[in-house]
Amino acid sequence: MISFISRMAAASALMLALAGCPGKGHEAGNRQAEPAVVVTGVTVETVKSANLPVTQEVVGTVRAHTSAVVSARIPGTISVLRVREGDRVRKGQLLAQLDAQENQATAAAASAGIEDAQRGLDEAVSRKGLADTTFERYQKLFTEQAVSRQEFDVKQTERDLAAQAVARAGSRLRQAREGARAAGTMAGYTRIVAPISGIVTARQADLGATVFPAQPLMTIEDEGSYQLELAIPEGIAASVRAGAPVQVTLDSITTPFVAKIAEIVPSADPASRTYTAKINLGQKGLKSGLFGRGVISLGSTAKGMLVARNAVVAHGALTSVWTVSNENIARMRLVKVGKTVGDRVEILSGLSDGDRVATANVEKVSEGARVQ
Repeated sequence: MISFISRMAAASALMLALAGCPGKGHEAGNRQAEPAVVVTGVTVETVKSANLPVTQEVVGTVRAHTSAVVSARIPGTISVLRVREGDRVRKGQLLAQLDAQENQATAAAASAGIEDAQRGLDEAVSRKGLADTTFERYQKLFTEQAVSRQEFDVKQTERDLAAQAVARAGSRLRQAREGARAAGTMAGYTRIVAPISGIVTARQADLGATVFPAQPLMTIEDEGSYQLELAIPEGIAASVRAGAPVQVTLDSITTPFVAKIAEIVPSADPASRTYTAKINLGQKGLKSGLFGRGVISLGSTAKGMLVARNAVVAHGALTSVWTVSNENIARMRLVKVGKTVGDRVEILSGLSDGDRVATANVEKVSEGARVQ
């Protein structure tokens, strides 16, 4: 009896389940029949393979075209320091003052030496005047045979010696003046002035510090002109020439731009095995030390495929595009991207010739949406 009741309950449950199946199938059919989402304003383009230039991206650093490292020329202690990092200075402006008493004492002694040499010259000139006058009198007396030949020769020698004394005194005066000029120049080195106009980008010494000759004190950079110095690997150096166009990207400037190589340093850096290519920059808001990239054409071509950069959507480590079928239905397609060429991106895999890709307003697109 119990077994019979159990079989009846099972049969009833099975019939209820079968009775419910048509209802579920009807709901699924309704969902499939729902119309697809329609999006408008989406630009679609057909991608095709083409011969693309072979390029290589290199990195570099923005540096001031003109910069000066201000250093000490004499030993001393910094007694005055008037600038700090970020200050703008003019050419000839006083930056710092050194306390170098020895140099100042030497300059004072040299100035006193000029006065002593001048007095010596005046004395020699007076003696020469007397010797000349005496010689003229003795020459007249010798002509009249009033003095002997020996007396005449003595006065003539005295005149010649007086002339030589004047010459020696003049030489000592010139020497004293040159010495005073040199001492004054050395004393002037206690004043540290700006060699160029610009901005102080670094300061390596503080007030009260003792400095020595050739020790850097600060760095000044001209804000009027900057250049991007790219590190060119040895392997492609032979393909890079001055005047070649380069697509430049700077972190501080969102839009890439094209510039030309102005100069290539002929010697390689032995540490990095790279050559330096310099590109003049005219953009505003640049600062020394900014990171930059440059895409250089190597003069050859290879098959490749490009799409608009706006068409590529990043999902963490994955990248994708929205493809549009012939029925205008959007489907997500994972792709592998390569280098950037202007406002377009190279697609290494994931797309084929003839695929249609959404390139604008892609944020409106969803899976299965109908694109108009």
